[in-house]
Amino acid sequence: MQRPAIRTPLPGPVAQELIRLDKTYVSPSYTRGYPLVVDQAAGLWVQDVDGNRFLDFTAGIAVNATGHCHPRVVDAIKAQADRLLHMSGTDFYYTAQIRLAEKLAALAPGQDTQRVYFGNSGAEAVEAAFKLARWHTKRELNIAFFGAFHGRTMGALSLTASKTIQKKHYNPLVPGITHIPYAYCYRCAYNLTYPQCHLYCVRWVEETLFRTTVPPEEVAAIFVEPIQGEGGYVVPPPEFHREFSAIARKYGILYVAEEVQSGMGRTGTMFAIEHFGVSPDIIALAKGIASGLPLGAMMAPARIMDWEAGSHASTFGGNPLACQAAMATIGLLEEGLMANAAAQGERLMHGLLQMQDRFECMGDVRGKGLMVGVELVTDRERKTPAADWRGRIIQRAFEKGLLILGCGHNSIRFCPALTVDPDEIDVCLSIFEECVKEVAG
Repeated sequence: MQRPAIRTPLPGPVAQELIRLDKTYVSPSYTRGYPLVVDQAAGLWVQDVDGNRFLDFTAGIAVNATGHCHPRVVDAIKAQADRLLHMSGTDFYYTAQIRLAEKLAALAPGQDTQRVYFGNSGAEAVEAAFKLARWHTKRELNIAFFGAFHGRTMGALSLTASKTIQKKHYNPLVPGITHIPYAYCYRCAYNLTYPQCHLYCVRWVEETLFRTTVPPEEVAAIFVEPIQGEGGYVVPPPEFHREFSAIARKYGILYVAEEVQSGMGRTGTMFAIEHFGVSPDIIALAKGIASGLPLGAMMAPARIMDWEAGSHASTFGGNPLACQAAMATIGLLEEGLMANAAAQGERLMHGLLQMQDRFECMGDVRGKGLMVGVELVTDRERKTPAADWRGRIIQRAFEKGLLILGCGHNSIRFCPALTVDPDEIDVCLSIFEECVKEVAG
């Protein structure tokens, strides 16, 4: 069984020099969790510039769905690079983009014929969905959720409600967006703990929000993550999306599933919204779609994606290299990686739930497939957040060679590549338990 190998103090001497240069020349707006300077990677294993080896349970923030440098993805990129690097799908046609659109359309939930718009990132996919919703409905208002992260461009940022630092000094943002709590009961003022609570959340929107402040006939879309990502890996109850999508249909509002982090097999199905039995009007994709290459996609039925030529476009969106990487990724997902995500996700959840029984500091353990979150708490009732412990556990894990990330106010996320095997799950659990014991046990 392969394990992390830390050979130098962290950061090592080469990493220290590169970090010094980074602080001089690179934007200080980036958020770096710990001083990792990567040199090379394969599968779930990352080597830094000083030769230290880490087990990566971040997958580049849920991007490397097939692991780092999967041979089939790399071969697809190399083959395409010999044929065509760029031609701009905005003004010309090329095979890679057309075939990928055809494939994504076939994968989308629902019976309608889909059309696909290509960008370069999740933020661009959300921006495209934002604009399409306005174009198609001719309405100006939108609804999003507290805790949501949709991107940092101005439209996507306007929909975001994750951290104030992301919006500081950027107001005024795009107007007409109302944020509401995600998976929240207005009766008991807590997350949807009880099966009946989702009804109160939905009823509050229709009976209070739509009656007092937001005219439903002026709302273009509801933007929602099927499973909330940066907000804490929050999994809503089964009825949540069904009820909200029904409200949307009742008032002619588009239901936009933002699958940037939850899509492309991560939860054990191609799209996380499939767990809830809902066919959204628009889907926004990115991250895992091309296993490390920049690609975003926005899908909608032809009856909704009815905008005219020139109303939205992207010079680099749907680049040939990224499209071929995506085709290789989808092939691997269909051939077994989605099933592996479901199976290894169960193993990871089982291990964390067993650990929860031993440590009072571990609160809610939740997730689908390989999108798993753990809350850190300070009290026996498991309701008081322990954000400080969260940060210290993540740092301690790094020092032991395990890469993990935070999300929400006090949660840790586990989002490894979908190629993860049982031994790697067990190594992660072993190191994580050591860290929890040392910091908060």
